Amino acid sequence: MVLGSPCPREEPAQWIGCLMRVLHVTDCYRPRVGGIEIHVGDLVAQQRASGVDARVITLTPSGGSPDPSWVYRAGRRSGRPPSSPSRSPLAADAELRRLLEWWQPEQVHVHVSVFSPFGTLAARSATGVGLPTLLTVHSMWNGLGPLPAAAQVILQLRRWPLQWSAVSDAAARPLRKMLGPDVEVAVLPNAVDPALWQPSERDLPGTDVNVPTLVSVMRFTRTKRAVPLARMLLALRGSVPAGDAFRAVVIGDGPQREAFARFVGHHRMDDWVDLPGRLDRSVVREHLERSDCFVAPGELESFGLAALEARAVGLPVVASERSGVSEFIGHGREGLLARDDRAMVAALGRMVTDRPLREAIRAHNRQTPISHDWPTALRRTQMLYSRSADLAVTTRPVRPTSATA
Repeated sequence: MVLGSPCPREEPAQWIGCLMRVLHVTDCYRPRVGGIEIHVGDLVAQQRASGVDARVITLTPSGGSPDPSWVYRAGRRSGRPPSSPSRSPLAADAELRRLLEWWQPEQVHVHVSVFSPFGTLAARSATGVGLPTLLTVHSMWNGLGPLPAAAQVILQLRRWPLQWSAVSDAAARPLRKMLGPDVEVAVLPNAVDPALWQPSERDLPGTDVNVPTLVSVMRFTRTKRAVPLARMLLALRGSVPAGDAFRAVVIGDGPQREAFARFVGHHRMDDWVDLPGRLDRSVVREHLERSDCFVAPGELESFGLAALEARAVGLPVVASERSGVSEFIGHGREGLLARDDRAMVAALGRMVTDRPLREAIRAHNRQTPISHDWPTALRRTQMLYSRSADLAVTTRPVRPTSATA
């Protein structure tokens, strides 16, 4: 098949090599920073570099920065400026339907979290007109108490001809339980470009081999467990012998950053805990290279993209065994896994005081390539696109009776 030719919907196995039209739908996108936003942006960039005509439609406003032609900001309320955060999922769905009719993509890829009203409507609209649709869940739907109404609406889509996926097996397990045994939920992990995170041999300024540095990169939210991390760092300081100095750097921003900073100030942790705020990825990489261990405190971490980046640099990773991080971090091999906060403090204590352990894990991580790279992710994504096309062909689409049903 000639590159640039239309992709025949009846021959999904031959889509690789043609200019396939893929529309990604996400409530959240850049310039917001988070797992979905980063992953979708990287996925689209990788697909476009491989010859796929991948585009994005989102509720997120631009923030005033110019967009490439393949990004659509939908749902702007009448009379509001383009950068206004006030967006209507129903208005966005109407724009999506017009875009589907005009552009006629071969594939719709919907990305959802716990609260994704636009993504939910988009999945109904796309399957309702018979378009192959892949829905990827980027959140953990367990431990949330009563399931949010938006998630319940998403689950109603079990009747629709779409392919389900989640970013890790940890995220897929509760989803499989909710959807039932008749609905397949595939695993479609996030990925990184190893070349961007390849560890260098240069000595970076500020590195002190006698003072281990713990680093974390997160959005300061309850789900990421920002404030509990501050408590664990304080407990760690109390459990480690006074002669064993260490530092901590927590990179990022979010609604709980102020509470984190207040905790640090109140307990006089300012001289060994640094909060540099949100940083560019190139600067994050430098911090990772200067550090000795990465900390991922979230128990509801569906995948852990920041932890994977740290692993690619070669850092040992300490994480919750309940999270998706455990799918690429083996206990005692790429890092240490903990069942609860007390066990995590103990694991961090080992990392701070046991230099041979840190160096052994770092050597393993540097010598062993990561398996979650983009060539692997693109092949997996393409396979699920083919499955969604088969479902669209073999299942009679059910047209939605109401955009709000």
